[in-house]
Amino acid sequence: MLTRVVKLTINLENKVDFLRIFDESKEKILAFEGCQHLKLFSDKKYPSIFFTYSVWENETALNNYRHSDLFKDTWSRTKKLFACRPEAWSLDQLFEGDS
Repeated sequence: MLTRVVKLTINLENKVDFLRIFDESKEKILAFEGCQHLKLFSDKKYPSIFFTYSVWENETALNNYRHSDLFKDTWSRTKKLFACRPEAWSLDQLFEGDS
């Protein structure tokens, strides 16, 4: 399993467009082979900062998505809205706890 976190800083005037693109894409991403989980977060203090959190079966599944027409279309529309370069991390989970 692989967790992917991407930090996206959107120009504030593009926030509505960004949320629309995400809303149009989220079910397609979730349906993509190997995608197990998808969340979108917004920063409480900085309303132009968003984080996508996705869980993938493995690195191959993530790379298949990243090379897909779905990703290319979504990314080409989204990257026009950025205020600065996105940051991304691929993570291995070491612990999960619930209270």
